[in-house]
Amino acid sequence: MSDLLQSVEAPINPNIPDLHTGDSISVHVKIREGEKERIQEFKGTIIKIKNAGTATTFTVRRIASNGIGVERTFLIRSPRIDKVVIEKHAMTRRAKLYFLRGRTGKATRLKQKFK
Repeated sequence: MSDLLQSVEAPINPNIPDLHTGDSISVHVKIREGEKERIQEFKGTIIKIKNAGTATTFTVRRIASNGIGVERTFLIRSPRIDKVVIEKHAMTRRAKLYFLRGRTGKATRLKQKFK
């Protein structure tokens, strides 16, 4: 039975490093527009990681123009993700950073963790 499950399972994307909540990342996603395919960059902070086996996801939040917050959820095993670049690591004491939704400006900054 486990052989059958492994054959259906999506392969692990090697372009995604070990992610943690609070990291500032840049996700390069393949976007299809008609016949053409291009790569779009989505920069932001990871506010949530949902561990669910092959359906593991992470949610990235960024502030768009006019101070509007935009959140986007990505599958860890998605072939649409070209690469993920970690720009900063942050110290967090929580697993889910939903409190960032109510904050704007300098209040959204997290303490940086140096490795």
